[in-house]
Amino acid sequence: MIELPEGSWWDWDALHFDGSQLRLAAGHDLTYHHGLEVVFTDVAYLACPTQFRDPRFREPTLDERALVRRHVGEEPPVIVAFDVDAPAGGDLLTCLVAAGSVEVLLGLVYRYWRDDLAAGERLAPHVRPPEQS
Repeated sequence: MIELPEGSWWDWDALHFDGSQLRLAAGHDLTYHHGLEVVFTDVAYLACPTQFRDPRFREPTLDERALVRRHVGEEPPVIVAFDVDAPAGGDLLTCLVAAGSVEVLLGLVYRYWRDDLAAGERLAPHVRPPEQS
């Protein structure tokens, strides 16, 4: 299970996924920045929406572990399970990520171009400098 630091982590999205690395971002409003990232490396199994709110992280059940083993062929070093409210409401949506490793990163990450980054701040992977005219 993932232990998250204290903070306002209710909005989440899949900031980056390249087939191997998944970078989930969280904050109180993802419009301009986020303050938390959960980075999975060597992703072997992924079942989660691209945007969600208020995930409830928990240990994967035996059935969820068996599902991952069936799809991957073995049990990866990391299996993270969490539940989110389904977009239509009412039901819970179960999410699973199986990977080689997971890391929780704190820091202010801007989702738009800035020239004046302070120590510890950075730009999201998709942000590019504006074109010069």
